[in-house]
Amino acid sequence: MATPGGPPAMHRSVAAIRSPPGPGSSQHHQPHHPSTPSRPIVIPSSSFGSPSSLRAEEDIIVIEFGNRKLNVGFGGDAAPRGCVWFGTDQQRRVGDFRDWQPEYRYDWRQAANMWGWGRDHELWQGGDIRGTDLGLIGDKVERTLRDAFTKYMLIDSRPRRMVCVFPSGLPIPMLSAALDSLFSRFQPPTISLLSCPVALTVGAGVRSALVVDLGWAETVVTSVYEYREVQTTRSVRGGRYLVEQTHKLLAKHLPDESAAKSNDGGEEDYKLSFEECNDIATRMVWCKPSKATKAFIASPNKTEGLETLVEQDESEAPAPATSIERRGRAQIPLLSCRTPTTLNLPWDELAEPCENSFFDSQYSHSSFDDHELPLDLLVYRSLLQLPLDVRALCMSRIIFTGGCTNVLGLRRRIFDDVSQIVQERGWEAVQGKAFDQMQANPKLKRKGARQATTGPTNVASQTPPDSQEQDGVWHDAANVVPEVDPIEEQLKRGQDKRPRVQGQMRAIESLGSWSGASLTTLLKASTVSTIDREIWLQHGAAGAHKIADVDQKSARQSLAPGGLLRGTNTGSSWTLGIWGTG
Repeated sequence: MATPGGPPAMHRSVAAIRSPPGPGSSQHHQPHHPSTPSRPIVIPSSSFGSPSSLRAEEDIIVIEFGNRKLNVGFGGDAAPRGCVWFGTDQQRRVGDFRDWQPEYRYDWRQAANMWGWGRDHELWQGGDIRGTDLGLIGDKVERTLRDAFTKYMLIDSRPRRMVCVFPSGLPIPMLSAALDSLFSRFQPPTISLLSCPVALTVGAGVRSALVVDLGWAETVVTSVYEYREVQTTRSVRGGRYLVEQTHKLLAKHLPDESAAKSNDGGEEDYKLSFEECNDIATRMVWCKPSKATKAFIASPNKTEGLETLVEQDESEAPAPATSIERRGRAQIPLLSCRTPTTLNLPWDELAEPCENSFFDSQYSHSSFDDHELPLDLLVYRSLLQLPLDVRALCMSRIIFTGGCTNVLGLRRRIFDDVSQIVQERGWEAVQGKAFDQMQANPKLKRKGARQATTGPTNVASQTPPDSQEQDGVWHDAANVVPEVDPIEEQLKRGQDKRPRVQGQMRAIESLGSWSGASLTTLLKASTVSTIDREIWLQHGAAGAHKIADVDQKSARQSLAPGGLLRGTNTGSSWTLGIWGTG
């Protein structure tokens, strides 16, 4: 044990551990023992003094807005952290715990009379803003985001930059209500805007695509060429129409004692709750294949040889016909009607809601207005109205998205029907009996063939052979081998020489709009619009300029160091992108 006045022991001296003994110290004359070589301690820099400063950039929150849900996550992730659906549980006031009472039951009929059948499950009603409470939209956005931040993202209330993905056809009042709620209640310094079709194209890894959005309120077909929306067509056929057709099918098979009566004794508009019809439409409704697919499956393939027979033991009795009928029917329990019952429906009848909602094949194409076209005709006309080069690229990159794509067989049916229309009609904009008679006229065919044979002759054949010889020197400019440029050869080696797929019908998959926006954020690419919080709180949507009024030189951006800061357009000349072009 060391004495109080003596020197400290070697194993207790911190200085002896951190620094080697010098040549003049007393340890220099002591015998050497095996030990770990000492190393001078390097003081870390101030920028990396704590583990929290290792992440140089702040987290960016990516939010995708839909009609019935919100997808929230961090920029750079492959998938969103959480998906929050709008529903009746978000309509409760603070302190309302009636859902946890054993005897409480949600009265969907009263809610249908107050809000409308299924309206309390929506953030906004498509593009119709008549009678819309914009303040309620802002409150829904705030409550949904706070639930998502608390449950899925586990972040504090510190202001963070946001990237929002909106539908391209969203009206400016609804866009303004959502941005007001974000700027005033979450205080992000900037909000960047992206459109769903462009983000979906980025998520698919292509530059051009035909985006078919089978949404809730409507179906929107958007043509994207080089990350720009060049054309948009829409139809009122969507997921809400599918749920209503499912309700009609189920209500038609309800027994008389289960039919709902209104307060005045008349028949009620809705006999089943929206939640139950939506669940049945999601789980059990399917889509029939096209007629061409049915004919291909039904046609016997004789080149394959004899048909393969399934071996069966002769002692086993054949299955009764009742088991086959039982497999071809569905048992659907219904609990929201006046008298709970169970329906026994054939599987073929469960395909009627999808057929009536999206196709209406029992009617001719000439009987539809422009806003209610069947989906196959809507996609075909969208491709027909495009320029030739844009159509060649978009028809080979068809992307199906939206909640209705989960209906079994729907995407295949649309693709097959569009391919069948292209095979029958081609890309002729004029249709009808007169056009068919003109195409079948043999006189016009002979006249066209005669013009082809008696067309302009070759210019090279009319020139005399001695005209290419000048001053006794032969000049064959057409067959001269060009000189090799080393710079062009180096650029060609770095290019992708594979030919682009175009001119044929093809469907591709995408990671989704949220993943495309997350990838755009990770690559620090410029968005459609970037809005500063202070400028928005001062002027709102009225302070946005039109795209034609903005100086394009000052709005240019580069991925070089500091290029994003020099080219940022968050100053006085900011725009709303495609939402402010109207």
